[in-house]
Amino acid sequence: MNEVPEWAVLVGNYGFPTLVAIYLLVRFERRIDGLTETIQKLKISNNLEE
Repeated sequence: MNEVPEWAVLVGNYGFPTLVAIYLLVRFERRIDGLTETIQKLKISNNLEE
């Protein structure tokens, strides 16, 4: 029988979790940026600017 190449095993073991982590980081980064912007707007509207 043919053995699976080592690189294929690495991609199988780490490829999917890596893609999921990158996807989640990108999504959460956008959400955090939006929350930061909203907080800044609230500070300005409440005259709590530093």
